[in-house]
Amino acid sequence: MRSPATISPLKAVLWDMDGTIVDTEPYWIAAEHALVEAHGGTWSHEQAIQLVGQSLTYSADILQNAGVDLEAREIIDTLTAEVIRGVQRRVPWRPGARELLDELHQEGVRCALVTMSEGPLAREIVANLPRPYFEFVVTGDTVTQGKPHPEAYLTAVELLQGSDPALTIDHCIALEDSAPGVAAAVASGVSTVAIPHIVPIPDSPRHTTWESLKGRTVAELVAIAADRNGTGGTGRLLEAAQGSPADG
Repeated sequence: MRSPATISPLKAVLWDMDGTIVDTEPYWIAAEHALVEAHGGTWSHEQAIQLVGQSLTYSADILQNAGVDLEAREIIDTLTAEVIRGVQRRVPWRPGARELLDELHQEGVRCALVTMSEGPLAREIVANLPRPYFEFVVTGDTVTQGKPHPEAYLTAVELLQGSDPALTIDHCIALEDSAPGVAAAVASGVSTVAIPHIVPIPDSPRHTTWESLKGRTVAELVAIAADRNGTGGTGRLLEAAQGSPADG
């Protein structure tokens, strides 16, 4: 048994999926273009970029405003099916993601997937990984409020606490590629690493920024967890996050 002095400050890593583990954003953007054009509208790259990291219900509303004459559920299902078809042709892994997942697995650090994509796409990605890296999967269709609200991250932490009541948000790190995702993770109180991909994320003292996951190690994540400053206790942080939507 480890002595208290050697217990790692890092117990869990909470992973975003689209843009962080897999480069599916081009699939989503292509699906949006096709859907809007099929309904006689036009869809610019700038409009598509505004949806990166947002919840699918938010995206569906924007697409309806762009002329897509379908119910939100139909829009979500159509886009998801198209992205799944793309993934089935080729899974576009992001550099370093699988390697870091594997090292975390070997080191016994728990992982949860926290994505605004829905269950069918998340299951498709997870099925293509060589090991069962994710203990829990929180998807956009299992929460009531999507990113940038912190609900998905708070849900992941609560699920992890089920088998380890001593785990707190201080023991967790989130990995995110988008501004809404970073805002959600930061608002939950979890230490956050931004890995900007499609859209730049402004530097902030509230999160760490890495250019890529390539070459990144568990030791670096442990160092971030160890450096987490005292903010008045995890209980207060969780209360604050649950009581207010994400900022940013």
